Amino acid sequence: MAALCSGTALMNASMAVTSATGTLVAADRLGAGWGGVPNTAGIVGTGLGALALTRLMARTSRRGAFVLGYLSAAAGACLAAVAVAHGDVAGLCLGMLLLGLGNAGAQLSRYAAADLRPAGRRGSAIGLVVWAAAAGAVGGPLLLDPSGAMAGGLGLPALTGPFLLAVLTCAAAAVVATATPRSRTGTRGSPVPLRRVVTTPVARSALAVMVTAQVVMVAVMTAAPLDMHLHGDGLGAVGMALSAHTLGMFALSPVTGRLADRFGTGPVIFGGLVTLAFSTALAAVATGSLGRPVALFLLGYGWNLCFVGGSARLARDLPEAERPHVEGAVDAAVWTLAAAASLVSTVVLSAGGYALLAWASCAVTLLVTLGLARRGERPAARVEDPVARSAETGRR
Repeated sequence: MAALCSGTALMNASMAVTSATGTLVAADRLGAGWGGVPNTAGIVGTGLGALALTRLMARTSRRGAFVLGYLSAAAGACLAAVAVAHGDVAGLCLGMLLLGLGNAGAQLSRYAAADLRPAGRRGSAIGLVVWAAAAGAVGGPLLLDPSGAMAGGLGLPALTGPFLLAVLTCAAAAVVATATPRSRTGTRGSPVPLRRVVTTPVARSALAVMVTAQVVMVAVMTAAPLDMHLHGDGLGAVGMALSAHTLGMFALSPVTGRLADRFGTGPVIFGGLVTLAFSTALAAVATGSLGRPVALFLLGYGWNLCFVGGSARLARDLPEAERPHVEGAVDAAVWTLAAAASLVSTVVLSAGGYALLAWASCAVTLLVTLGLARRGERPAARVEDPVARSAETGRR
């Protein structure tokens, strides 16, 4: 658990600083409408990495897959730093693609943690790993300014600093990953096609919720630093806003995991969707130094409720033999659709402004919430823990 949590924290620090900086570099070079391209490349890399690392875990071991993913991310950060120094956006995107492979390893760590716990405690295990990411995701953006100053001291452009920082953090994650479990995940079976995933009720509901949360969160947050940049805010202000958001994303994860174990995943998921809808509406109208951080904090926690709740549903309620492949397929779908949201978000921002983007995200969230309710995904529904139910039957 310590190795899984540490690797996740370090990788999240890497992604937090490089995603925000990549958006600024591309916007300055190509225009505001193209600012989301590097971040989109990172998300695509995460989706592809989810499939590739899941297969590698089944054929070799979790340890080997995590180490390879983090080393690929370190190489990508190095490539991106060189590209930024030379004004090469294509090289920056390739570096972000490789960083996404490491991010896929960090995302899959939550399922590795769940497998270390009995069914009734898997939500808490997932919540703990997601919570560990807070150290990197919140602390990383605060290092934007110092890392830029460090790069300037070396005679390099300030925006190369966050990528140099990511080289170190990704390499450290690879070292930590050598202590993760060596065991394989499930069988060597073929990847589960997405059409099979959407026909399984458990996977379908988890996929719908996690895709909605990821798409809405990515769309609103990809545009947020660029909108601030266009209004004259510096790296320090951008870093503070990102830290407020990532605090919401991760800090309360242990609470979310306990709620999922105690009350079931249904109430957690619906609470997340409602929080997402409220936060995006607030983001559309909030201005000033207080309104935006509050809205982005709530956006982060809405995502957390959906992400932990959906992940716990997969970890608890799928047959063990097919669970790893379904988890990888769901993550791949989530991040692939999030990539499209990242690319579209800056286009919408450039064409209609930040408020339009936030209101559109609110509408999407409400539509999905109503759709799940109509299909019978009731907020009060609780998924029974088969282990606990068996023990209760034995006591009776």
